[in-house]
Amino acid sequence: MTEILDKTEQEYSNGHDRPLKSYTGILTAYGGTVAVATAAALVAGRRAPDHVGVMDLLLMAACTHKVSRRMAKDPVTSPLRAPFTRYEGQGGPSEVREEPRGALGELLACPFCLAQWVATGYAAGLVLAPRVTRLVGATMTAVAVSDWLQLAYAKMMKSAE
Repeated sequence: MTEILDKTEQEYSNGHDRPLKSYTGILTAYGGTVAVATAAALVAGRRAPDHVGVMDLLLMAACTHKVSRRMAKDPVTSPLRAPFTRYEGQGGPSEVREEPRGALGELLACPFCLAQWVATGYAAGLVLAPRVTRLVGATMTAVAVSDWLQLAYAKMMKSAE
């Protein structure tokens, strides 16, 4: 099996650094996480909702955006990423720019990549602990809206000068 993976990785990479084995590990971890959440729901006697309401979807979307961005770009969370990334400088407002080191670095430094994990965690939370999950969602949505207001305010102040 290892030989097949090595050959596939070599043929796929086309001379570029594409760590397929590491990506496979990340996919396996994701699948395992979903399986554990599913098992926990079954043991707790919880079922997925028949539908997701508009308010839950909006909270989930805004919360996923904010948490993913906070995890991937916030200076305060850089110690979590430091073993897997290299600091390159300031990014957007109150954000850092980092170069990933390996597949896990790619995941941790990419808000788009982290969004899948965050949204899945939020969905599991809606099944296992909906009240707490909605409170966390509302909190992070308020933070996201506050960020957007801060940026709008800064832009207005700059245009008033």
